Amino acid sequence: MSREIIIHVADGERRVAVVDNKKLDDFYIELDRYQSVLGNIYKGRVESILPSINGAFVNIGQERNGFLYLTDADHPFIENFAPEQPSLAQKFIEKILNIKKDEPALEEKAEGEDKDGKDGKDGKGGPRRDHRGRNPRGPKSAPLKVGQEILVQVEKDPFGTKGSRLTSHLSIPGRFVVYMPFDQHIGVSQKISAPEERSRLREIIKEWDFVKQGGFIIRTVSAGQSKKELLNDAKYVVEKWEKVVKLAREKKAPAPLYKEGNVIWRVVRDYFRDDVSAIHVDSREEFEQINKYVETLIDKTALKKIHYYGGQANIFEAHKISAELEKIYDQRVYFKSGAHIVIEPTEGVTVIDVNSGRYKTSASPEDAAFNVNMEAAPEIARQLRLRDMGGIIVIDFIDMMREEHKRKVLDTLRNELVRDMAKTEVNRISNLGLVEMTRERTGKTLESIKFTVCPYCNGRGRVKID
Repeated sequence: MSREIIIHVADGERRVAVVDNKKLDDFYIELDRYQSVLGNIYKGRVESILPSINGAFVNIGQERNGFLYLTDADHPFIENFAPEQPSLAQKFIEKILNIKKDEPALEEKAEGEDKDGKDGKDGKGGPRRDHRGRNPRGPKSAPLKVGQEILVQVEKDPFGTKGSRLTSHLSIPGRFVVYMPFDQHIGVSQKISAPEERSRLREIIKEWDFVKQGGFIIRTVSAGQSKKELLNDAKYVVEKWEKVVKLAREKKAPAPLYKEGNVIWRVVRDYFRDDVSAIHVDSREEFEQINKYVETLIDKTALKKIHYYGGQANIFEAHKISAELEKIYDQRVYFKSGAHIVIEPTEGVTVIDVNSGRYKTSASPEDAAFNVNMEAAPEIARQLRLRDMGGIIVIDFIDMMREEHKRKVLDTLRNELVRDMAKTEVNRISNLGLVEMTRERTGKTLESIKFTVCPYCNGRGRVKID
């Protein structure tokens, strides 16, 4: 398997394509006019509290205040955390963690883990939430008051007229582990299925004596990694947290304390593994930055995989993926068989319709429907990744009668979604042949970043016939 990362940097934008066996597998874009704040940590100030909606609005220095559910506001309060009293730093940490001197710093809380290996946690290390993002433990009396300063992290970018979604369950991701300074917990990705490997990874973390509080999530890519690699990564993220604590003592709210980095840094961190044969980048500045990151945190031997592209042609054209990139904005996606899917995003739900189109076969109608659906399932998962579509998604597969066929189509879809970095949940095929699923939405879709509503038709996209 040949896997490559192609990076294009132009005025005002950065585009990253992940190519698997010469086929576009994932795509990211970042524009200077739209800077994502996802994952950033801020020292914020509570502006208002609305018990009726179980939330509070927090000023983090952005255009709009962020929203924090009261059920999620149970961690880092820093109202008495002043720079002239550095001795309060440890008291601050102990207060929010409720650490007892005779209590071990790290302990495994539970065995029940969800499909992402977060042990009942969400993607940011916080508690699992319902479909509205609320903690299913129900409302409680949160010690929040207007004017209070708190530490929060962005778990969802601003969308439309809404500000950022915030959480007080902070986490700092590395290549192999995610550090959660306020959650005493060890979680292992369930994608690491071997019991021996899961036990080995847990034991490695329990041996660490350099960190006195907090917990870790062990990422899928940690499987097979040595103690040294995991230790270096853990020290790296803990050092980042120590810098956050230092800034929290020095700065007044609202103030940024930690930034996730640009899309290039995030993709290299999350995708640059042993199965990646090369990284190609057409920016000398970014080329040098990637080299520094890889040399410091990965391995000097991996530097040979990083290549600077200085050709005259666009780097995507040189790697023959420009045509594929243009197709990810199309409403219809065609298959080699002649069948196709139609993708219709709306404000509240995305509908994907599977059509046989020009597909021809001598097989029975049942087998024909099964063949088209089996071809459509992996492509649907791929298109969701490429377009970064989130929220509620309804897939209208061609009707099948045999339960065996329905099960195989559904299993294929779920297996392909395992590769998705975003969390997904897929329901069974209904009697109408519909599949209801959700995909984690953390920011704007690719289409909304690259396109705006037409001022002439107001987004209807149709030519009126007089």
